[in-house]
Amino acid sequence: MSRDIDPITLAVLAGRMEQIADEMDATLFRAAFNPIIAEAHDASHGLYHAASGDTLVQGKSGLPIFVGVMSFAVKAVIDKAAADGDLADGDIYIFNDAHIGGTHLSDMRLVRPYFYKGELFCYLASVGHWHDVGGAVPGNYNPAATDAFQEAFVLPPVKLARAGQISQDIIDILLRNTRLPQSAEGDLNGQLGALDLGVKRMDELLSEYGTDTVSAALDAMGNRAEALMRAELTALPDGRWSAEDFLDNDGISDAALPICVSLEIKGDRMVLDFEGTAPRCAGPVNIALPTAVATAYVAIKHIFPSLPANAGVMRPVDVKVPEGSLLSAEFPAPVGGYTETILRMIDVIFSAASQAAPERVVANAYGTINALSIAGKRANGAPWVMFSFYGGGHGGSVESDGLNHGNAPISTATIPPMEILEAAYPVMFRQWALRPDSGGAGAHRGGMGAVYEIEVLEENGAEAFLFGERGRFAPQGVAGGGTGAMNVFSYEQDNGWLNPPLISKMRGIKLRQGQAVRLETPGGGGYGVASDRDPAAIARDVARGLVSPDRADTLYGPAWQEVDQ
Repeated sequence: MSRDIDPITLAVLAGRMEQIADEMDATLFRAAFNPIIAEAHDASHGLYHAASGDTLVQGKSGLPIFVGVMSFAVKAVIDKAAADGDLADGDIYIFNDAHIGGTHLSDMRLVRPYFYKGELFCYLASVGHWHDVGGAVPGNYNPAATDAFQEAFVLPPVKLARAGQISQDIIDILLRNTRLPQSAEGDLNGQLGALDLGVKRMDELLSEYGTDTVSAALDAMGNRAEALMRAELTALPDGRWSAEDFLDNDGISDAALPICVSLEIKGDRMVLDFEGTAPRCAGPVNIALPTAVATAYVAIKHIFPSLPANAGVMRPVDVKVPEGSLLSAEFPAPVGGYTETILRMIDVIFSAASQAAPERVVANAYGTINALSIAGKRANGAPWVMFSFYGGGHGGSVESDGLNHGNAPISTATIPPMEILEAAYPVMFRQWALRPDSGGAGAHRGGMGAVYEIEVLEENGAEAFLFGERGRFAPQGVAGGGTGAMNVFSYEQDNGWLNPPLISKMRGIKLRQGQAVRLETPGGGGYGVASDRDPAAIARDVARGLVSPDRADTLYGPAWQEVDQ
């Protein structure tokens, strides 16, 4: 039975449990074989409620988008265990079904019930982006997929371990359905190791404090998160504000897809209503409902940064997603490009919130991870797959200019260093640089995008696949700020440099040895009107090569030229 808990003990236990999740993160990052986990930290771990699956604690190094979606994943396991009636200490479930657990099929989820002295206490979970899980395109970002089966191997929740005994049959199936079995096995072992560590640390915690005290702390953490959220909402004006933005296309037909939101605040409650958003589409920019709800949480966490990573935050928030929309797609709709859609969701939530409280939001970031896969075979016949994501400019804010060449606001991941990529794959970066003139104008300008040019060194050549966005609709400014530069992708062929017909998405680009692809990523939107920008800041940007003199004159006028450098 739970009991009241004093504030000091609560703070100590909250810190201890956050540390457990952080240690689980670190364990996987150090053990993983593929750079997307080891270098980019595209993974997450947490503790989840034994009955509801709600997020109790999540590691600070993992991806924020996993905070919400993993609760759906854990609830799916809870429901399966209840139906099967055979849950036991030492069981571990594994699956990647995105329509149940959110995100996309590259994200492999492991869920483990945690028992203490024979009683179920909570669930531990690990999710990591595996390098390749089958499908038509190496790396799984298939821009032309029209169902989930063209994206990857689909695994529903199954038991990887029963009462502590690993099923080699399940592992054999997994490793047979990837182009990179060594990488997959290494990542799997890393996730298993992280869960083992979580069990060990929870044993230590409960043996020291007891189940009643720790349960009371978990209840108090959820209630505190709810109270903090209600207080944040109460401090804002009541009203309803709307915003709309667009995806370039779905990778199949060249038609723009609207993403719409109305944000309403009444007292200590918020409604996010996505009515007006495009219906489910043929291509892979659909997302499942768990992903949409989790994305709303990520945006809220940005707007209210002091809030904890706990499901209590969402109790005063109603997320309304229209049935049949591309934000509530059902199996087997393709969802591989979920990252692009959730980034646009965050953009429109920020744009709507800026009308209520502009000081709380930043302008739109660059809005695409530019999932680029380059794959081929080495001289000895061994396959290689270089999958990575790329940075761009962040939006300006009330306090400062936007970050240059940052990662997407859906994650705390890092962009894999080019030295790591060049060491692992037969490629060379001809260019890895900031993109001048790409940030939106404003009192605080948007951050600069980047330019990446990647040459294929393998004598057998390679094939490239791009899944991007923001090729037709620029990142928006707020409070009068200007738009950032749009995304530009080009690839080298015998007749020169070409651009994709669908501007930001393409598969099957054949590259000979010595040919290259080039990404010119978007900048962030600006914050505030350009006329309010300090001329000294403009002059500094020009001196550093971030803004050209001509563009500075066009956007801000000639006053910056009078600044004494």
